[in-house]
Order: sequence, then structure tokens, then C-alpha cells
Amino acid sequence: MLAPAIVLGAETASLGVVRALGRHGVPVVVLHYGATDTAHRSRYVTASARICPPHEDEAAFVTGVLAAAERCAGGLLIPTSDEAVVAVSRNLSALAERYVVACTPWEITRTFIEKRLTYELAQRSGIACPRTVAPASRDDVLRYTDDARFPCLVKPSRSYRFVARFHAKMFTAYTREELLARYEEATAAGCEVVLQEFIPGADGAGVNYNSYWWDGEPLVEFTAVKVRGGPPAVGSPRVVESRLVPDALAPGRGILRAMRFSGYACTEFKRDLRDGRLKLMEVNGRHNLSTALAVRCGIDFPWLQYRHRMLGVVPEATRFEEGVYWIDLLRDVGYSVTRRHSERYPLRDYVRPYLRRHVFAVPAWRDPVPFVWEWLRLLARLRGGRSKRTASPPVWTAAKE
Repeated sequence: MLAPAIVLGAETASLGVVRALGRHGVPVVVLHYGATDTAHRSRYVTASARICPPHEDEAAFVTGVLAAAERCAGGLLIPTSDEAVVAVSRNLSALAERYVVACTPWEITRTFIEKRLTYELAQRSGIACPRTVAPASRDDVLRYTDDARFPCLVKPSRSYRFVARFHAKMFTAYTREELLARYEEATAAGCEVVLQEFIPGADGAGVNYNSYWWDGEPLVEFTAVKVRGGPPAVGSPRVVESRLVPDALAPGRGILRAMRFSGYACTEFKRDLRDGRLKLMEVNGRHNLSTALAVRCGIDFPWLQYRHRMLGVVPEATRFEEGVYWIDLLRDVGYSVTRRHSERYPLRDYVRPYLRRHVFAVPAWRDPVPFVWEWLRLLARLRGGRSKRTASPPVWTAAKE
């Protein structure tokens, strides 16, 4: 019998991992903590438990994960959110005594979690990235505005803290005064930020380099392009298309090699319309939102990671199917309706992904319950309801047969 996989977190990225491993017969245990979690409701989940959110109480979170080892010691531990990656990485030695851990040591994790360090490393390594400054004071912000081109971005150094506080990935500032106000708003909330030039271009200029690395080399690679995002221009993807992007390989390999990264990563770029070059946006050292797209296209990253770490099968490079779309249905429909006039896409561009080969982020005929819960959560939010908070210590739920 296969050893279990313990998935930390239960949002969209987690669901792609759960379904991929479950289809191969891997017992999947989900430890969830978020108000918007749905992956633990998948039919492929063997058991689930609610634990303390890692960004609220890291020690309690780690205690909960260690307690789960009573049921699944020796399994593969897979953090699927930035906050879980941070907690696991900083407590790697303790967790590695009970699990096989799919996470890098903290000295490596810091270089992709803290965006300031990511951009500093990119600049030292000769990898193109937006002009970025890490201000230490209001005076640094004022100096930045002396020759800044607006709009500018106020981006969190650690994304998960910022998102939890402001429910947005970043701020966009269109004037000097707005940049100062946004900087002060973020720092007052305890969020360290960087100031960054805005790379012009539509959502379609975004490119993902997904890869699995070991011993300093990429074993498997997959590229895709962002079709639509939400919010447009600065938000996370809501539609992605698999496509070979040859010029993403060199900078993608360059930044991960500079980080000494091992495991799965999604590295994001944006093509700058001013010079045609791909500029580094961020590195995610975990499974990403559109994990299900690579799986649909023939590169099953969760399974090859499991086979490598648990069964000793080294992954081999393989070709992938191009022209397949990944669609986050509710977000795409929502933004397409509410931003229809500002986005100005022709109707054919909106419907094309639905008429071509595609995979949905959440809806699945053979696993419908997560989508049902997503709908219920949306309805509750529209009515002004609040989701219940998670609990600690773990409260176990066995999956129904």
C-alpha cells in the first residue's frame, strides 16, 4: 500500500494536488485551516482535520501537523500555500523526523518568500526584472518618486501577510501622493513592502515556467501563458493556456539555479512591451493555482514528485500538450461580467477557452462536492455571512466511502 500524502492547506492549488494524487491511489490526508478551503471535501481525500492557521500561530500549527503523524507518519508532507511553506521550512528539522517533507530549507525558502531577496538575487544573476526598491523609511519612498514612472506597485515582501490583511496581492499607485499613502498604509499594518515599476502589457503577457528540480538541474519543465487575470493586469490568473515558451526557459532556470532550489516551483514572468523581454515577477516554491493544467497536458507534477520522494523514481523530461486551457470558472465569470467594459475583450476571446480543450480549477464531474461548496460560500458572501474560523488541535473527519 502506498504511504499517505499530507496536504497542508485546502484551497484551489491544494485541490489540484489532491485530485492528481488521489487518482493514482495515494491516500490523501488534508490539514486545512482557511475560511475559503474546499479541497478537503474532495472524494479523493481519505481523512481531513482542521488545524490552527500557520500565519496566526506558527507553533500551534506545527504542533497540529506533528500530532497528525500519529495517523500518517512517514508520509509525504506537501505545503500548498506560502504561509504553510514558511512554517514548514522554519520547522523542517522537527517535521522531517516524522515525515518526508516536500519543502526547501529556510535559507533557500527565504529567497523566494521575501520578494526583496528574490529581486536582489535576480539582479546579481543577470535575470531581467522590474526596477525594484525596498524602502526602509518614508524618505526612501520620496527618493524613489524622484524618477519613478507611474503607475507604480507597492508589493508585499511576504505576500500571504499582505493578502490576509488587505485581500489584495498588491497596491497600484498612480501619483506620488498615492504611493506615499499606500506605503504608510502597508507599513502601519506591519507589512514590509517593495516599490516596483509597473510592467506595461495585458494579462496575456504573463508567462509561467513550471518545473521540478533536483541536484541543481531541471528534470521536468512546463510553460503556460496567462490569458486573463483577476483583478485584470495585477491579479492572479483566472484563465491560463498551455504553450511552449522557449525564452522562459533560460531565466526560469537561472533564478532557480541561483536559489539552489529543489522540488516543484512555479516561476512567473511578464513580457515587457517596451523591449519584448520577459521580466521576473515572482517564484512560488509550491504547487500553484493551475496545477491541474499541467496534469491535463501530460505532466503530472504532484505524482512525479510523490514517486520521486517516496518511491525513488527519478522524473524524466516529457513533452506536453499545448493549446489546453485552465479556467477558474466562478472568478472568470465574475470578472468577465463586472469588468466587461474596462477589459474590452471581444466576445470570442471570452468564450474561446470554453469551446476549446480545457480543464476547470474546481468543477469536475467525478468530484463535484468542492464546486458545490464553492457556490455555497459565494452565496453566503453575497448575503453578508461569515465563514467559521478553524480550530486547533486537529479535529479529524474521515472521508465517506
